[in-house]
Amino acid sequence: VQLQASGGGLVQAGGSLRLSCAASGSTLSSFVTGWYRQAPGMQREMVATISSGGTTNYGDSVKGRFTISRDNRKGTTYLQMNSLKPEDSAVYYCKARRPVTPVLEYWGQGTLVTVSS
Repeated sequence: VQLQASGGGLVQAGGSLRLSCAASGSTLSSFVTGWYRQAPGMQREMVATISSGGTTNYGDSVKGRFTISRDNRKGTTYLQMNSLKPEDSAVYYCKARRPVTPVLEYWGQGTLVTVSS
């Protein structure tokens, strides 16, 4: 399974971006997928996750501004980011994890989001 993240770029504060994470080799139907981000000098943090059934979970700093969704038929996970702030600037990574034995986990290559003030 390979994950391909896309959609990053440069945007002004208050703007919006939509990230996509496309899976090849699997539709990830039994996986929890999500987005994580890592800013320079910082630890990687969870942004949002979504189960195959649509249950979502968000980091406190993005609640109310970001929305995660997925298309199970396409094996694609999206992250709609609104009201972006400079502190949202980071490399965003997508992840897919199957939480049942055997546990499997895959990461995408990352896409850079830069929010200017």
